[in-house]
Amino acid sequence: MNDLTKEWLFFAKQDLRVAEVILPEKLYAQVCFHCQPCVEKCLKSVLAHAGKAPPRIHSIADLLRLMPSSLATNLPAELIKLDLLYTSTRYPGTLPGQLPNGFPGKPAAEDNLSWARQVMAVVEQYISQ
Repeated sequence: MNDLTKEWLFFAKQDLRVAEVILPEKLYAQVCFHCQPCVEKCLKSVLAHAGKAPPRIHSIADLLRLMPSSLATNLPAELIKLDLLYTSTRYPGTLPGQLPNGFPGKPAAEDNLSWARQVMAVVEQYISQ
């Protein structure tokens, strides 16, 4: 594993850990927020592992299009939902407009955290091969 791949994964793991730590504090919007960059950084680590420069974008949907098919098929299909919550949980004035039911609650936070954990596991396995 090259140094850039390690760095992307290090930062992804920090985002994941923040999400895990704040879930019991009922900071659900922030859990959702931190899951998005975790997944983003995991996907960018795959690109770095392949010797490609990760693009300066934040869209999970766009990054998924850059993934090898052997990896993409093992990722949760719901990942693109993370893009919706990324901006809307970060800035005032975007809620509830982008979210049909207002702020994300515990179920959304738990779903996002589950997806982030799955991506981390799949990416770490892919990179270790």
